[in-house]
Amino acid sequence: MAKIVFDGVRKTFGEFTALDGIDLEIRSGEFLVVVGPSGCGKSTLLDLLGGLSAPTAGRILLDGKEVSGPGLDRGIVFQQYALLPWRTAQGNVEFGLEATGVPRRQRAARAKEFLDLVGLTGFEDRHPHQLSGGMRQRVAIARSLAYDPDVLLMDEPFAALDAQTRESLQDELRRIWQSTGKTVVFITHGIEEAVYLGQRVAVMTSRPGRVKEVVPVSFGDRDGLLGEALRSSPEFARYRHEIWNLLHDEVARAQQLEKEAAAV
Repeated sequence: MAKIVFDGVRKTFGEFTALDGIDLEIRSGEFLVVVGPSGCGKSTLLDLLGGLSAPTAGRILLDGKEVSGPGLDRGIVFQQYALLPWRTAQGNVEFGLEATGVPRRQRAARAKEFLDLVGLTGFEDRHPHQLSGGMRQRVAIARSLAYDPDVLLMDEPFAALDAQTRESLQDELRRIWQSTGKTVVFITHGIEEAVYLGQRVAVMTSRPGRVKEVVPVSFGDRDGLLGEALRSSPEFARYRHEIWNLLHDEVARAQQLEKEAAAV
């Protein structure tokens, strides 16, 4: 049985249709990346899965049960770090554990464990303003992982970072995913990021968003390749080209819709 099922999901906001007829299955432990043109409903799809809003039609199943609201079985990492500025890195990671009633001593030990997992040992007592953007995003990832959700939802988490930091965190995220076995649903507008991270890439149409095609991404020795060695491989170029071809017409259509809307 699939871990996550989107079954005929539709989402409207008044007369505006954001998503229409989303059918998608995600396996347990899979790293699925969703890519599409701006305004196609990628973030709306993630909000629905996170239980932050409800479908207008259709249903979303998680472990066979319909999603009806937020839950501790799902951790969410947003593009903006959403850290509490008055708390240290450790305090931010402990925050979610407090809400679940984890005792203080266990909270401290668990926060240190996950800060270590994301490479922030020694930075436990730093406040967000004392950390770089990449470090703050590592804290956000540690916070989402600390209460052990089954599913990690990530909405363009590296988009605001510089290219070098973004690539470093992509490697870090792949390592964390491989070590934890979490199911990851990752939203991006970057084709290279989608190919680098995803086991499968779901390509969405322009508005209203539908799943145009799901592309399996498989490299012969993926675990043995990182960074530039993987990005410069012929297989990487082939997948990037395939996904770009799927997106090309959708991006052009999305731009045309924006022009028409601006002219009204």
